[in-house]
Amino acid sequence: MDTIFIKTPLGIAKIEGDANGISVISVHQDGLVSESIPEHFQEAVSQLNEYFNGQRKAFTFTLNPKGTDFQQKVWRALLEIPYGKTMSYLELSKKLGDVKAIRAVAAANGKNPIICLNS
Repeated sequence: MDTIFIKTPLGIAKIEGDANGISVISVHQDGLVSESIPEHFQEAVSQLNEYFNGQRKAFTFTLNPKGTDFQQKVWRALLEIPYGKTMSYLELSKKLGDVKAIRAVAAANGKNPIICLNS
């Protein structure tokens, strides 16, 4: 697993991943920016820069976050929310087929290691 840091309008983004995809994107207020970007991060960095420049509304780079099967299911559903739209935990739990899972959906969302992404 490799880690890089890039400058964004939100702060310094920490990106973790490998050839299998990006597993973590988090934003911090300060930190050192990486001097070089390994090949397996190039597409993600390019698309994030396009997003912050207002040139992209959807991402196509490979994601590979680590989590339980249920968390993975919730995180995949989050990627289906259109750009500029929102969805409540109740709506998401209904979409996933279990209205009673609202707290579990909220908890999974809180543990999402990929932030600032909408598709």
